[in-house]
Amino acid sequence: MKTTQHSEYLKLETVYIKPVKNAFISQDELDKQWKDLNYLEQPNYDAAINEYGEFETLLKKSGVSLKQFPTHNSVKIDSIYCRDASIATNFGMIICNMGKDGRINEPKSHKEEFQKSDINILGEIKSPGTLEGGDVAWLNEKTLAVGHTYRTNEEGIYQLKALLEPKGIDVLVAELPHYKGKNDVFHLMSILSPVDKNLAVVYSPLMPIKFRNELLNRGFELIEVPDDEFDSMGCNVLAIAPRKCIMVKGNTKTQKLLEQAGCEVFAYQGKDISVKGGGGPTCLTRPLSRVK
Repeated sequence: MKTTQHSEYLKLETVYIKPVKNAFISQDELDKQWKDLNYLEQPNYDAAINEYGEFETLLKKSGVSLKQFPTHNSVKIDSIYCRDASIATNFGMIICNMGKDGRINEPKSHKEEFQKSDINILGEIKSPGTLEGGDVAWLNEKTLAVGHTYRTNEEGIYQLKALLEPKGIDVLVAELPHYKGKNDVFHLMSILSPVDKNLAVVYSPLMPIKFRNELLNRGFELIEVPDDEFDSMGCNVLAIAPRKCIMVKGNTKTQKLLEQAGCEVFAYQGKDISVKGGGGPTCLTRPLSRVK
C-alpha cells in the first residue's frame, strides 16, 4: 500500500486534529479571546465539545487514524484550525509563518510535535515571508496551488517555491481578491475544495479568472456553491476518500449538488467550531497521509 501527502481527495489515512479541549480550553478562554481574533460570534464551549465529538466520530467511522496536537500555553483558540500552521509533503513537513498576528506561535507548536513524533521537517517559512496552510491545496501529485492573500505574501510563496520546485513540484499561484480585507479569514481553500481528481467545490464569484480557467483546462468539473451558502462554509469540504466527504450541516443546496455528482456526504453541526471562527472541516485537520 502506497501513501502520499500530495493529495486533497485520496483516502485519508492519518491526520492530526486539535480537539476543542486542547484548543478552546474553557469557556473563560473563549470569552477572553473571540473578539480579538475576529470571530463572528462568541462560541459556546459545551456546544463546541458536542459538535467536535460529532466531527471526530465521522473521521473514526471512516477508519482514519487520528493524532492530536496537545494543549500548548503559547497558542490561542484559533489553533483548533490546525491545517494552517504546517503543510505536509512527501519530502517532510513545511512549517508555516502565520499572516495573522494572533496565531504567530502555532507553527512552533507544530514543529515541536513533529520533532517529538520523529516526523521529518523539510523546511520553514521565515519572516518577512508569511504562508498559511489554508492557502495551499494539492491539485495533483506534482502540482500545488497557493493563494496570494493577506495571510500568504509574495515572500512566503517565493520560499515555498524554493523548497518544492527543485523537487519537481509545480507551484501554481492564485492571485486572490481583497474581499473583506486584512482582518477577514479568506484563504484559497475558502473558495476551493478538491473532492476527486477531476471534481472540485468552488465559489466562482471570488475565484481569479486565470486560476478558474486553469482548473477547467486540467479537466476539473466545478460544483458551484450558491451565494447564500458561502458564509455558512458551503465551499469548505473535506474529502476523506474520492467523492466521499464531510461538510458543515445546513448547506443543503451544495450537499445536493455533491450528491448529484456521485458523492457520499456526511455533515456535522458546526456552528460553534466552524462557522463562528471561519474554519470548516478542512481547517480542522492537518492531513498527514492518504492512500494511493
